[in-house]
Amino acid sequence: MWSKIIKSAIIVTVVLLFIVGCSAIRSTGKYPSKRKEAEFEKLSNYSDGAFQSPYGRTASINRDTIPRSRFRKERSSRFKKPKLSRDIPSIKTNLLDTSFTAPTIVWFGHSSYLIQSKGFTILVDPVFSGYGSPVCFVNKNINGSNIYNLKDLPPIDLLIITHDHYDHFDYKTVCKLRKTDTKAVVPMGVETTMDYWGWKNEKFKEVNWGDSLSIAQDILLVSTPTQHFSGRRYRRNKTLWTSYVLEIHGYRIFIGGDGGYNKHFKDIGDKYGPFDLALLENGQYSPYWLSSHCYPEQTVRAAIELQAKMILPVHWAKFSATYHPWNEPVKRLLPQADSLGVKVTVPKIGEPYTIGEPPKREVWWDFD
Repeated sequence: MWSKIIKSAIIVTVVLLFIVGCSAIRSTGKYPSKRKEAEFEKLSNYSDGAFQSPYGRTASINRDTIPRSRFRKERSSRFKKPKLSRDIPSIKTNLLDTSFTAPTIVWFGHSSYLIQSKGFTILVDPVFSGYGSPVCFVNKNINGSNIYNLKDLPPIDLLIITHDHYDHFDYKTVCKLRKTDTKAVVPMGVETTMDYWGWKNEKFKEVNWGDSLSIAQDILLVSTPTQHFSGRRYRRNKTLWTSYVLEIHGYRIFIGGDGGYNKHFKDIGDKYGPFDLALLENGQYSPYWLSSHCYPEQTVRAAIELQAKMILPVHWAKFSATYHPWNEPVKRLLPQADSLGVKVTVPKIGEPYTIGEPPKREVWWDFD
């Protein structure tokens, strides 16, 4: 009897040490204080103790038309790392000794990417830990998709966070940037977690939809709505989720973050468009998340309403949070975009794309 108790205690201890070793506890962050929540109550997009999407969460796809078998498969396969016949193709660009005279995007898989122009470097939603969850053994990256780390990047002038989900707001990566001269922009409510993770208040700025920040000469950032949700623990929507309009050195870029389709895309396009490039979510869609993620056909529609000259699809090829095959998003996106005359560039992970260049359309994703 005692031997079983001792064995059980050892197992529990090992599991707890493993979890702590993965920084799981601190990675969950903190909820905003009661004082902050009282301040949020004055905001038009906050009510009943939570932030609200701009037009509700109306589903644009009828769940009743989806077979029950699909839902069962979704439940059993969420966050399972796909077993592919080869690693995700990627390019290890020497970013430490490279500069770009026009805005250039280097995608790191999923929704992490670098934007650099004339020596100014922006990093969006970086996740370099190798997993998109609070623990290092859940939602691990697909083989080959995590070849970059912060040491491979030049000094980061600005960190942009779109929302606090683990696959966009990575504890280990953000904490490493805390020790540099990097400044950050985060959505409302995320301030509490930034404080908890040791960031000094003067190094980051919270924004609500409609806020405009002058970042540097010829660089302007505007927070714009998106239809999504937030939360790193069991309570949702205590922090805001946002997209951004980035005006940089005469170009206009839409940073989409996550979000389902609704008329906010047209509103943003009418007010801020046209865009030279739109970085739009295209992946991890699911019958469960009809209001929170775009299907590929909706991504194309969003680009048209944004008045985007080019799409660079993100939110795929690194983590697998839903049932669809890893490469289905781009396979569905391209025919729809081509039929409607919307240009799409699909660079490999680590392959620079400079605005104004012809789209990169080498088919590197055609394998399982």
